[in-house]
Amino acid sequence: MEQLVLGEVQERFAKIVWANAPIPSGELVKLCEKELCWKKPTTYTVLRKLCERGLFENVNGIVRVRVSKESFYAAQSEQLINSSFNGSLPAFLTAFTAQKGLSDQDANEIIRMIEAYRKENGK
Repeated sequence: MEQLVLGEVQERFAKIVWANAPIPSGELVKLCEKELCWKKPTTYTVLRKLCERGLFENVNGIVRVRVSKESFYAAQSEQLINSSFNGSLPAFLTAFTAQKGLSDQDANEIIRMIEAYRKENGK
């Protein structure tokens, strides 16, 4: 996925779409009016921009997801690790845990993830 960075407002809008898609565009306008206090033109402008960028599509008045929330955030995480930690996941984890710490539960979950990866990949 190409680098796709969302501003705070676009991200709030995207979360609404991800939570409700597929959704008729008129319903999306109503949701955005309620949750973001937006007028109809604002909703359609942001929707158009995110459709042009490939995140969503609006076909026959139905808004659908082209890039899932999980895929989007996975790509964002990969971009952060690549740009800030030279692609090193261990360097990222070291920096992250130095500030936040690591609970036993988190450590055990990471170990389970590594073991599942190794099993899945025959290592």
